[in-house]
Amino acid sequence: MPLSLLVSNMIGSHEILVRNNRVQYKFTVNRNITILRGDSASGKTTLIDMIADYSRDGAESGIVVRCDKKCVVLERGNWERDLKDYKDSIVFIDEGNSFVRSYGFADMIQNSDNYYVIATRDSLFNLPYSICEIYGIRNKSGNRYQGTKRIYSETYPLYNREILHGKPDKVIIEDSNAAYDFFRAVCGKEGIVCETACGKSNIYKCVQNANEERVLVIADGAAFGPEMERAMALKRVKNVVFFLPESFEWLILKSGLIDGNELQDMLKHPGDFIKSERYFSWERFFTALLVDQTKDSYMSYNKSSLNSVYLHEKNKDAILKTVNEEADAELFGR
Repeated sequence: MPLSLLVSNMIGSHEILVRNNRVQYKFTVNRNITILRGDSASGKTTLIDMIADYSRDGAESGIVVRCDKKCVVLERGNWERDLKDYKDSIVFIDEGNSFVRSYGFADMIQNSDNYYVIATRDSLFNLPYSICEIYGIRNKSGNRYQGTKRIYSETYPLYNREILHGKPDKVIIEDSNAAYDFFRAVCGKEGIVCETACGKSNIYKCVQNANEERVLVIADGAAFGPEMERAMALKRVKNVVFFLPESFEWLILKSGLIDGNELQDMLKHPGDFIKSERYFSWERFFTALLVDQTKDSYMSYNKSSLNSVYLHEKNKDAILKTVNEEADAELFGR
C-alpha cells in the first residue's frame, strides 16, 4: 500500500496537557476514538469543562491546554452543525450527550479527520473502538503549587490481556469468514469444539449457551471495545477467556509470512499510517493492508473465505506461533 495514500494530518498519537492551579491532566490519544469511563466525581467532566473554558476564554480562563492539535468540546444542541465545522481536531464529548449513541453521530464521525474523546459510562455499540483505548481516570499525586495543592490526574487502561491456562474445550470466533475457517481447521485437529458467533454482538449469547468447561473467545480487539463490559460480566458465571488481537489479518501480517521492511515498520507503528477518515477502526486497515500485500500472488487474501494456502503446515504454524506469542500462552499446538 503506497505510503502516499496514507499520509494525513490526523494520524499517530497526540499528547494532551490540561491544567489550572488546582488540577492537571496529562494523557495521550492514540486512535480516532478514545473512551473515558468512571463513576461521578472521577474527573471526566472537570477535564472537559476545563477544555471548554479554555476554548471560550483562552488564557483569561486560568487554564493551560497544550497539544499539537486543536482541542474542542462538542455539546448537545447544534452538535451536527458544529461537528461539520471541526477539522483536524481532537473533539471531547462529556457524558450525558445522548447523540453519541445515535447512528447519525456514527455516520458523521466515520469519514471525519478528527479524533474523538468520549466520556461515557455506557457502551457505545454503534462505534468500533478498541479495547486498548478505554481508560479510567485516577489521581496520581498532589504537590504544593503557588500556595495550593494541585492534583495530578492520569488515565489508565481498564482492560488488560488475559492468560488462558490449559487447552480450551470450546473456541468461539467472532466472524464466520476467513478467521473462522482457519481456527475451525486448527481446532478440528486439536479435538476442540469451534463455533462462529456470526458477529461480535452475538458473542455474549454464545458464551452464555456454551456447556463446555473452558471457553476461549477470539475476536478483533480493534473494534471489540463496546462489548467489553458485557464480556467481563460473563466471567462471573463462566470460565471464559478472551483473546483479542487487533484482528486475524493483523496476526497473519505479524507472522512473518509476508516480507517487507515497510510492512514491518507499519506493524510497529500502525497509528502513524492509518488515516482516521479512511479507516473507522484499525482492523479495516489491516484487512486492506493484507489484501494489498498479497494481491496477484499465491497467498492472495480474501476475508470472506480463507485461501487454503494459509492452512499449509508451514504457514499455519507461523500464524499459530504468533497467536501463542500474543496470547502469552500455548493456546494451540504447533
